[in-house]
Amino acid sequence: MPHIDYFFATLSPYAYLAGNRLEEIAAKHGATITYKPFDLITAFGRTGGQPPKDRHPSRQEYRAIELPRQAKKLGMPFNLKPAHWPTNGAPSSYAIIAAQNEGGDVGKLCQLIMTAVWAEERDIAEDAVVRDCLEKAGFDPALADKGLLQGADTYARNLEEAVEKGVFGAPFYILDDVHKFWGQDRLEDLDLVMAGKL
Repeated sequence: MPHIDYFFATLSPYAYLAGNRLEEIAAKHGATITYKPFDLITAFGRTGGQPPKDRHPSRQEYRAIELPRQAKKLGMPFNLKPAHWPTNGAPSSYAIIAAQNEGGDVGKLCQLIMTAVWAEERDIAEDAVVRDCLEKAGFDPALADKGLLQGADTYARNLEEAVEKGVFGAPFYILDDVHKFWGQDRLEDLDLVMAGKL
């Protein structure tokens, strides 16, 4: 059975723009997914990248063009400058880790959390927002309080694993620990590789 390790940050606009396409591709090919939220800003510092605010103006300008363009292409609501960004992505990441350990529709939870940031002007560092997303995804909202130590430990381990495996941005998909794909715009390539066409 094919397996995809999905490295992402809940604050990544590009992970938000991936929508539910990863889950659709996995279902199509009978693949499993392990969701691995990690600290993208720390990863940038360790892999030669820079946070958006520190990038050259030409890169910032292109980002401001590209993100709304991709959102329009995908038919997704998008706010280039959300009210609560950047914020602390750890609480939402811990909730995702706890939900994955519980079992259920983790993909839906991820999408709800990222939609809260990029389309709904909500702060995913707030307990009430995380609990609401958990409940809407079919999880017990109390998961926001459970396993915080384990969540923190897994979140830290995800970062180390990401750096070790050559992950330098988000979203980043690794198929069967061999094939690497960076960016929501490479999901088609992931699909083609899984189909044996690429």
